[in-house]
Amino acid sequence: MSSPTKYTHLLVENDVISRVTLNRPDVRNAFNEELLQELTDVFESLNKSEICRVIVLQAKGKSFCAGADLNWMRSMVSYTYEENVKDSSRLANMLNTIYRCSKPVIAKIEGDVYAGGVGLAAVCDILVASSNVRFCISEAKLGLLPATISPYVIKALGEQACKRYFLTAEVFSSQKAYELGFVHEISPPELVEAKILELCTAILNNAPQATAKCKQLIQDIAPLELTEGLINESIIRIAEIRTSAEAQTRMKSFLEKK
Repeated sequence: MSSPTKYTHLLVENDVISRVTLNRPDVRNAFNEELLQELTDVFESLNKSEICRVIVLQAKGKSFCAGADLNWMRSMVSYTYEENVKDSSRLANMLNTIYRCSKPVIAKIEGDVYAGGVGLAAVCDILVASSNVRFCISEAKLGLLPATISPYVIKALGEQACKRYFLTAEVFSSQKAYELGFVHEISPPELVEAKILELCTAILNNAPQATAKCKQLIQDIAPLELTEGLINESIIRIAEIRTSAEAQTRMKSFLEKK
């Protein structure tokens, strides 16, 4: 097992199961410019890693992520329109880098998730939350919009639920997040890590290239209407992967055991 690498605001372990740990517990792991850039850089690196098969995104302290750092927010108050566009681009780029990462990303959520932190959770593929966690999309309280995170949160939480929680900025529980399909698993705090390892093991039992292509398939197909072109595309994709070396090896091994 590799030793964790310490960035300014992150702890990163590049291994078969890679761990990316938000390490700003004193400010509830809130975003600032440096953290956004570090997350972008780390996920770009892990995406290219030949060692990493699955990434666990987690956090130190009582919160998973509280959105924007208060000091960072203070600096935004005096920004011009152009400066706001540049600043928002940092968050948008970080979110899209994680969303597009070819490795499965599991969010290990053991603390509260607010505002932009909900966006960070939404770009992960699988969410496991402690039963005591609370969520809140709180931007409207400050006269703001959850605009940058909205493409991912609306996909993950659903349009109807977003109509409520964007507009009311209510706090909702991990149980409610599970019922809405945003969170995949909720566990007592002491069992969260066991569930993470169970999911990681399931992923590691699968073929690496097929796993990456499954993730890409979902992202490509989900926004599309069911058309003849889409059906033909699905035929091409299965034909291509069936003839790959990885699939040939695994299928032959399976059939020989039978």
